[in-house]
Amino acid sequence: MKTRFERLSRASHQVRAQAHSQARVRFWKTRACGMAGALFFSMMTNVQAQPATAAAQTTTGTMPFSEHGPNCVGEVAMHTSVVVPLGKSTMVALPEPVRTRTVGNPSVVQAMLVSPRTLYLLGSDIGTTNMIVQGRSGSCSIIDVVVGADPSGLQQAITALMPGETGVTVKVAADTLVLTGTVSDGVKAQRILELANAFAQRPTKPLATPGRTGAAAVPPPAPSAQSAPASDSPTPLHVIDMMHIAAPQQVMLEVKVAEVSKTLIDELGAAPNIQGAFGSWSVGLLANFLSGGMSALTLSKANNKPLSLLLDAEKDDQLVKVLAQPTLMAISGQEASFLAGGKVFIPVPQSNNGNGGTTITLKEVEFGVGLKFTPTVLENGRINLKVAPEVSELSPTGVTVKASNSDLSSILPLITTRRASTTVQLNDGQSFAIGGLIKDNITGTIKAIPGVGELPILGALARSTNYQNDKTELVFVVTPRLAKPLPANYPLPTDHFGKVGELGVFATGNMEGRPKAQPAAPVPAPAPATPAAPVSALPAPAPATQPDAVASPDTTTPPVAKTEPVASVDPVATPLPDAPAKLADDQTQPAAH
Repeated sequence: MKTRFERLSRASHQVRAQAHSQARVRFWKTRACGMAGALFFSMMTNVQAQPATAAAQTTTGTMPFSEHGPNCVGEVAMHTSVVVPLGKSTMVALPEPVRTRTVGNPSVVQAMLVSPRTLYLLGSDIGTTNMIVQGRSGSCSIIDVVVGADPSGLQQAITALMPGETGVTVKVAADTLVLTGTVSDGVKAQRILELANAFAQRPTKPLATPGRTGAAAVPPPAPSAQSAPASDSPTPLHVIDMMHIAAPQQVMLEVKVAEVSKTLIDELGAAPNIQGAFGSWSVGLLANFLSGGMSALTLSKANNKPLSLLLDAEKDDQLVKVLAQPTLMAISGQEASFLAGGKVFIPVPQSNNGNGGTTITLKEVEFGVGLKFTPTVLENGRINLKVAPEVSELSPTGVTVKASNSDLSSILPLITTRRASTTVQLNDGQSFAIGGLIKDNITGTIKAIPGVGELPILGALARSTNYQNDKTELVFVVTPRLAKPLPANYPLPTDHFGKVGELGVFATGNMEGRPKAQPAAPVPAPAPATPAAPVSALPAPAPATQPDAVASPDTTTPPVAKTEPVASVDPVATPLPDAPAKLADDQTQPAAH
């Protein structure tokens, strides 16, 4: 029994030892196969990555990135630049399959492989960065990436809304839209600028980075991840206008200021001065009544005065005609001003807070014919006009100013002003009355003795009557015109003025001599014309087969041979008329052959 037990124990020990040895062999084999499989799997991932396994690799996190940067071999294989609009993606072809790659700023661009030789780039934020991509051979390629605003939307809007403006180009400089090119007029340029400002108001939000960017063979992230904002403070775009107008429109404005002012003054009065002597006393009745004195009866002691009577009857008619026609030219959208007149200085008192005194300063005031206008040329030649004409003049009667604490008074100048300001739209050459004034003032004054001045006939000797009627009519008429360049040698008003010497002034009294002789305008050379066909009314040419007639003409040659042949006409001359034209004095008749 003991021997049998020992044999069984020995066999069991051998079985356990053999099983342990086999287990150790299986362990090392499994470990070696696992390392080789992992290495093989990593190599296959870099060489034959397919979109079907991209999601699984993203989940497991296998990334061919180098923690310390690429270990490049040799020179740079490729150095290129890529411009990616914000929120859009593009593909970049690589010269060889990729081993490792690095991104300078992952927040600007998202990079991922969609095939061994194709790189997918997505613009995440406005900025610049670069990538270093190492191929399987060890050589590296550098890719500069610029992410900016997307100008395609604005370019398409300009093309659709303004099909005639084909010379406008929208470019991008970081977060700025740059408008370049040529536009037809200022109105189109303003509308394009307003359209660009509308696009610039849209805030640009950077895209959120979805997880670990740049994983190999990773498709574009989901739309929900792209639309997630990275910050709560989006920045709007800027707009720079670098457009220029092909032919700037210039507007010439003609303003006519027509005014007629009429004043009618009728005065009738009597001022009897009856004075009698009563010793050294004198009595006066209605003395100086017309001059403004209101005393009807005066009593004074003076020398003897004779009897005097003053009758005043006056009729004064005044007529003033003002016709001002200023003309001014300006570029569309720019303001222009014009003044033909003068300046006057008006004293203005100002209190001096230091010592309590008063300082007199002079204020400058302009008067005359003035004009301010701002034209804007619209489509189809229509002109939007903001105009402010003004006519002012010094009044013959000033303003009397008297100091409060003094009996002194001064007369200040009075300026009468007529002004109009409005905005209208007119076509080229149309006239429009933008302002007018019709004024009719009647002023009557009667000075009389109560009771006596109201008598039917004798009351005229005891009263003074003043009647004044002022009539004014004023109108402003504007006429805008699209200005065109003047021709060469445009005549001036001074071209016909002839200067006279001192002898001519004192001998004849003429202040102006004979007008200057104007040089004749150059006659343009005639354009080449096709020679006309021979006219049947002209004589027939001489036969060309008679050379002896040219060498020694015969006296018996018919008169037809003496006429000019048609073949001798200069081919560059103008076509011949139906009848032979008469030669000028400086032309000679060709000799007959």
